[in-house]
Amino acid sequence: MPYPKKLLNADETVALDLHPHWWFFSEAAGALILSIIAGIAVLVLVDSDSSARKPLLIVVLVAVVLSAIWLFRRYSKWVTTNFVITNDRIIFRQGVIAKSGIEIPLDRVNNVNFHQSIFERMLGAGDLLIESGGEDGQQRFTDVRKPQNVQNLIHSQVEAKNRQRGAYAAPVVTAAPLDVAGQLEKLEGLLQRGSLSQEEFDAQKARLLGG
Repeated sequence: MPYPKKLLNADETVALDLHPHWWFFSEAAGALILSIIAGIAVLVLVDSDSSARKPLLIVVLVAVVLSAIWLFRRYSKWVTTNFVITNDRIIFRQGVIAKSGIEIPLDRVNNVNFHQSIFERMLGAGDLLIESGGEDGQQRFTDVRKPQNVQNLIHSQVEAKNRQRGAYAAPVVTAAPLDVAGQLEKLEGLLQRGSLSQEEFDAQKARLLGG
């Protein structure tokens, strides 16, 4: 299930929309496979006339049903979990009925790290640790597909966001303060030297003082 477009802001575009790595299903799928194998083993190895056969089959059947329910719940959580990168923010959203989510604006992202064990590297899975300038500080996201590629994409989106902000930033123009006292001193000097008449001096002085 992709991230709903109606939840995006105006002029916001999605660069990446990920569900968790398929390793997310490993425990539930493993339990279901083992319970099925156990059921087959009981059918093949335990004699049909044995009194233990029926109780064992009931136990195995319960294990199969519980494992199947577990796997279905994991799938429901997987399909409703989105890790999204847009041109404006990072979004993590999950939940089938009750929803929860995390949003990190790109301009608050300070650092992005990833971690992969040797086994996770073979699978192409790993964890992301995002440090931001918010109240939460650090957020860890697990079972991310190709975390190094996701890290690089976040960095490129942050850089693009910074360039966009710089392009739209209005230049700050600082006007030089008007040195009224200095202008008055020059006028007084011209008056004393006779270069200005008293009337001209008064007129210029009134103009400088806003009179």
